[in-house]
Amino acid sequence: MIWPGMGDPAKRRKTLKFLALTAAVGISVGVTSTFVQQWFHMDDPLRVCINNVKTNYKITATLELYVDKEKIEIPANIGNNDKCRHSLYTLTNDGIIHAEWKEKFPFEIGHFLWAWTTFHENGFPIRDMDQSKSKIYVNNNESKDYIHTPIVDGYHYRAEFFTRTYDKSTEHDFAPPK
Repeated sequence: MIWPGMGDPAKRRKTLKFLALTAAVGISVGVTSTFVQQWFHMDDPLRVCINNVKTNYKITATLELYVDKEKIEIPANIGNNDKCRHSLYTLTNDGIIHAEWKEKFPFEIGHFLWAWTTFHENGFPIRDMDQSKSKIYVNNNESKDYIHTPIVDGYHYRAEFFTRTYDKSTEHDFAPPK
């Protein structure tokens, strides 16, 4: 079979030139886009490493996490590895969240969950959660801001998430045994 544009040698050259030009433009746009995004995120506290940054704003808070009524352990070293420490991180698996930046920044619980998903191999699957049933509690009071709840120094947070596939019928006595 002869592919369209490949039979005649003159058309073949034009087709290959067009394909090469299209590939060059596509690659250059991709590379340029990557550099432009890095430039704009150079001072974004959620993306940069703070290893060599003088951080004047430091806060800590505790977070308890439940998924489908089961307590989930928040792993150690979220946002923290040998080469890079991000502005939101954990050091141990006791639920203490650390946040640092040059000046005061409005860190949120959602930022921590995003950092967990982005900078840790076993991220938190926030997209699998049913937002209409999930809740965030701040010092035992329900927050109306859900994952946009601000992280305040010394506060205690309790996040209760329910997956979209969570079946409440397993909680009732009349359900058949497993």
